[in-house]
Amino acid sequence: MHTLIKIPAALLSLAIVAGNPAYASSHREAPFITNLPKVDGTDFYMFRSYGSESDTTVTFIANYQPLQDAYGGPNYFDLDTEAVYEIHIDNDGDAIEDITFQFDFNDVINDLKVPVNGEMVSVPLKNIGGIGPNATDTGNVTSRQTYTLTRINGQRRSGNTSSVTNSADGSSTFLKPLDNIGTKSFSDYASYANDHIYSVAIPGCADTGKVFVGQRREGFAVNLGEVFDLVKTDPVGPRNGETNVIADKNITSLALQIPISCVTNGNEPVIGAWTTASLPQARILNPSPTADAFTGGSNGKKASVQGGAFTQVSRLGMPLVNEVVIGLKDKDRFNASHPSGDGQFGTYVTNPVLPELLEILFGVTAPNVFPRNDLVQVFLTGVPSLNQPASVTASEMLRLNTTIAVTPAASQSSLGVLDGDNAGFPNGRRPGDDVVDIALRAAMGVLLGSNPDAGDNMLPYTDGAIVSAADFDQAFPYLKAPVPGSN
Repeated sequence: MHTLIKIPAALLSLAIVAGNPAYASSHREAPFITNLPKVDGTDFYMFRSYGSESDTTVTFIANYQPLQDAYGGPNYFDLDTEAVYEIHIDNDGDAIEDITFQFDFNDVINDLKVPVNGEMVSVPLKNIGGIGPNATDTGNVTSRQTYTLTRINGQRRSGNTSSVTNSADGSSTFLKPLDNIGTKSFSDYASYANDHIYSVAIPGCADTGKVFVGQRREGFAVNLGEVFDLVKTDPVGPRNGETNVIADKNITSLALQIPISCVTNGNEPVIGAWTTASLPQARILNPSPTADAFTGGSNGKKASVQGGAFTQVSRLGMPLVNEVVIGLKDKDRFNASHPSGDGQFGTYVTNPVLPELLEILFGVTAPNVFPRNDLVQVFLTGVPSLNQPASVTASEMLRLNTTIAVTPAASQSSLGVLDGDNAGFPNGRRPGDDVVDIALRAAMGVLLGSNPDAGDNMLPYTDGAIVSAADFDQAFPYLKAPVPGSN
């Protein structure tokens, strides 16, 4: 729920979130976002749907709240009710969103009590009994979340808004499943979560789509600790030679499945997309919050009150950009920015640091071709004859050519386009695309071919943590059910 307030000028300087316009995200890589994990975007996927889903649709998955330990009770990992989470689509290549899908969350509180010595006392737990298997089986739940979904045509803060609704009953409110507390609370979590997949009517779209928001098992594979310990691994070793250290973590997914005809403009088959989260600019902490605020009473005082214009604090399109491309001093600035202003970060792409660091650390030879126009295509414009719009403004976002045929899961290559699978990264991104290995090889010049200054560009660079389509479901929302808090 969003509370807009007037703030006295004397307090304003203390209340502005971090004192700057905005900051942001992706597996804790930007300094400011470590303070706001609920709005930290971790991964973004966009691909033509495959498996049991119609290939005339595009699936978008925006993941938030990194590195969730499944046992993280009693509050677990609800999303921020003061924030708006958004998926933006540019369908004409001008680096400005044409369509935005906005998620807005609310808490639903049921102050469950048990008798203690003749008094009814509020319980300290998320639930006091079994939950599910149906989405509406919430009688034992003390705190849960619902959300609304809005389609915005035009720019996200000034465009025309309309509600996305449940195609079964016309409702505009959707239920978010509780996180996977454990096997005693949920006898069949997968079925319970699947009951939260909704068929939706999208304004201006003749066909229905789907939406799901809830906890999922982390789908990203990376040798995280060793990568950031000066790449304490063999970058040209076996692709499965290391441990995926985040394999037992969970994340929270905001997933949409939209007919292709509803996201393209009819003239251009390539779409670009990215995800953001935004918060009100100001926050005042209350030294004396009241219980009434928790239960929804009108006289309650919250632990904090937020107000002012929404300010972007998280941005994510192409994977790994802010982690290993953008310099540390500009990570917060990058995630506060809009794709239309990405020219300010161009040097990080045309003169990348990562290849030079690998050369220093391992003695491999970095490409000596500048500017790196090959990386400009991968990250900023799309690749010609693959996923570059006919008219494009250079800007960082994930781009997908919706006319390229789907590759069935059993035939997908985790190296995507580098291995001849043009339905994979960097033409969009599927869950089974090993984007770390692909990005490493691109950074080291694999797209430069036999150029004499291309360095050791044909070496099989890897972080050693492998992923493939076999690690995921073959139906929406594709990412597997989350790890339970207890077995």
